Amino acid sequence: MSDAVQVRALLRAATSRLADAGVSSPDFDAAELLAHVLGTTRGRLPLVDAVEPRRAASFEELVTRRADREPLQHLTGSAAFRHVELAVGPGVFVPRPETELLAGWAVDRAVDRAREAATEPVVVDLCCGSGAIALSVLDEVPLARVHAVELDPGAHAWAERNLGDTGIDLRLGDMADAFPELDGAVDVVACNPPYIPLEAWASVAPEARDHDPALALWSGDDGLDAMRVLESTAARLLRPGGWVGAEHADVQGESAARVFLEAGRWTEVRDHRDLAGRARYVTARLAR
Repeated sequence: MSDAVQVRALLRAATSRLADAGVSSPDFDAAELLAHVLGTTRGRLPLVDAVEPRRAASFEELVTRRADREPLQHLTGSAAFRHVELAVGPGVFVPRPETELLAGWAVDRAVDRAREAATEPVVVDLCCGSGAIALSVLDEVPLARVHAVELDPGAHAWAERNLGDTGIDLRLGDMADAFPELDGAVDVVACNPPYIPLEAWASVAPEARDHDPALALWSGDDGLDAMRVLESTAARLLRPGGWVGAEHADVQGESAARVFLEAGRWTEVRDHRDLAGRARYVTARLAR
């Protein structure tokens, strides 16, 4: 072990490299990558004194890829989301912490429905990507009947990996005509649709712009093309009094809500802020 490298030295050098590369959380990412290489957790890294050269070299390789702005979750192969762990990698949108708020809202509405009607709530996750929202709902509301759809074949393959043995009804297809047999019978529709305007390409972080699938990012000139499809699909799927919730960009707090307000068939249209105070997702209730 004479050639072993001290953990502190490895982390210090990696953090500096990642910070210089513009990574927003260089210390966190460095620790996550080292823990991944060592097969441990960030919390247990202080118990490790030194790293053998072979593992140190593997760590350096991952740091180089992260400095090139490859997503952290692609390098570790997983993403934590609420109380579940998702397999992710090239070809699927990496779930963000902000989306946990929308998933929590969907969980709460499903619980409310189960209490009010003494029945199994029916929840649909449109544009499901990795399956993060669908899996979270089932994890926290086990009696829910959960359905999910994803248009992109590559992302759908990741959703199959995450949802395959859960009993969730996962389909490959367009949300516009998904689940016709559920028309008028759904309690909660949740969606993290694409919402970035085409003109905003240059402002998007390299991790998303260069690695997330295009279908998960871009949505017309104003970023709301998918939101309009979602509004129509949710109106078809939901029972009277059912709920829809959808994430949007922080500059779309008013415009996303307007999609539902102008349709004339929704009540209780409300926009919600994230923990940083930014507009993050809109919810609405189908008129009874």
